[in-house]
Amino acid sequence: MPKFFSDSTIFNYTWDQVAQGFWKRYPNPNSKHVLTEDTVEREVRSGKLFSKRLLTKTNSIPKWAERFMSSRHVNIIEESIVDPKNKVLTTYTRNLGYVKVMSVTEKVVYTESEEHPGKTVAMRYAWIDSQIKGFSRAICAFGYERFKKNCHKMVGGFNYVLSNLYPQQNALTSSYSTAKATAKLKDAAKNASELAKSKAAPIYASLHPNQS
Repeated sequence: MPKFFSDSTIFNYTWDQVAQGFWKRYPNPNSKHVLTEDTVEREVRSGKLFSKRLLTKTNSIPKWAERFMSSRHVNIIEESIVDPKNKVLTTYTRNLGYVKVMSVTEKVVYTESEEHPGKTVAMRYAWIDSQIKGFSRAICAFGYERFKKNCHKMVGGFNYVLSNLYPQQNALTSSYSTAKATAKLKDAAKNASELAKSKAAPIYASLHPNQS
């Protein structure tokens, strides 16, 4: 039975910035496992950009998995569709090697965030499966946890690239976050002060009955 994973990420950048930065994700501090990347196909159809890229990745494997895999290198196919009119970037990624041992199919959809104007939301879905009898459940569980852990690295690496491509946007976001946090602190302080006064009034009155 395949394992299913889903997650969402908010990027503090516009959809156009994320769509442009997508092609410059590598290299980054979290992508040392990505050895090569090559565009093998690209064309425009009906106003949409269709691309296919081949990546070679490597990763550490546990001792028990060495009996199923003779190499730590695996080829990955990445297909993407960019719809600039509707501002939707959809990617499909799957491994080409060792699919019987473990296949990982991922779909990510980048769209403008409705709740956070000027930001981009990425919805990520993944299916992890194995055809090794007697080990499929354990392999799927391992693949699920590995994928979940790698997601944090992928997001961190992409944010690193975006922050370098758009430093001004990053500064504005930081300033906005700081201002928002300051406003929250001021509101909290004001509420705390009013609450303290409301609680102090009856106490003061009970201690000074002649002044009421």
